[in-house]
Amino acid sequence: MAIPYPQLFATEKPAMEVGLPSLSPPLSPSPVILTQDDLKKIAAYKAVEYVESGMVLGLGTGSTAKHAVDRIGELLRQGKLKNIVGIPTSKKTHEQAVSLGIPLSDLDTHPTIDLAIDGADEVDPSLNLVKGRGGSLLREKMVESACKRFIVIVDDSKWVRFIGESGLAMPVEVVPFCWKFSAKRLQNLFEYAGCVAKLRTEKESSAQPFVTDNGNFIVDLYFKKDIGDLKIASDKILRLAGVVEHGMFLDMASTVIVAGELGITIKHKEDHHQE
Repeated sequence: MAIPYPQLFATEKPAMEVGLPSLSPPLSPSPVILTQDDLKKIAAYKAVEYVESGMVLGLGTGSTAKHAVDRIGELLRQGKLKNIVGIPTSKKTHEQAVSLGIPLSDLDTHPTIDLAIDGADEVDPSLNLVKGRGGSLLREKMVESACKRFIVIVDDSKWVRFIGESGLAMPVEVVPFCWKFSAKRLQNLFEYAGCVAKLRTEKESSAQPFVTDNGNFIVDLYFKKDIGDLKIASDKILRLAGVVEHGMFLDMASTVIVAGELGITIKHKEDHHQE
C-alpha cells in the first residue's frame, strides 16, 4: 500500500509511514499532476531522511540520485547534517558534490560505507536491479557493494516482473580492445532470450563510442525474453575475458523507495515486505 503525499516539498516533516498518526489534510482539493522528475525528487527526499550526521555516504549517479545529493548538500548548509563524508560513484557526481560543499573521500580511506543512495533502471520483485544506463555501473557497484545499507530510489515506471522486461538496455562494461568480439560473445550467451548487443555511442546518430570514467566502452544488451537465473547469467558474463562488469545488481539493495502517483511505497530486502 502506498503512503499518500500529505504535502509536496513544502515541509521539513518526513513523509508519514503506515501506523503513525493520520495524514494532515491536503493543501488543496485540486489534484496535483506529478511529472516523472517530481516522483524522482519525492523518492530521493524520502531516502535522505535515513541519513544521519557523522555518516560515510555513497553518492549515486543519475537523474534521481542527483536530487538526493542536492538534498544532502542543502541539509549540510542548513546545519541539519554535520560531519558527512561522501564517496562519489562518478566524475559527474564528484563535481556536483564539490559544488555543494559536500566533503569527499574514497574507498581506500573509507572501505566501509554506512549508507548509499542511488537510482535504478529496473527493479524486479526480489529487489534485483539493472543499473548503468548512465554509464557509471562499475564505480556504482564498487561503492554500493561496500555499504552497510543500500537504498534505491525510483519512480514507479522502473518496476518490472523480470530483469530485462522493459526492453531497455542491460549494460556491460568492456575493455575497448576487440570490443566487437566481446559484443558477439555476449549476444551469443543470451541467444535463447533473443538478445541483441549494441555498442553504446555518445549519441544515437553518432559513431563515436561512449567512454566510461574508467576509459572503457559499454555494450548494451537488449532482451526479448526472460534470461532466467540471474546469478548464472552474471557468472557467464563475468567469465568472458574482456568484460569488466555488468549492470545487474543482485541481492544488493536493502530498501527500495518507489514514488508513484498515489504515494510512496517502501520495500525492504529482509522479507520483501512493504510499507
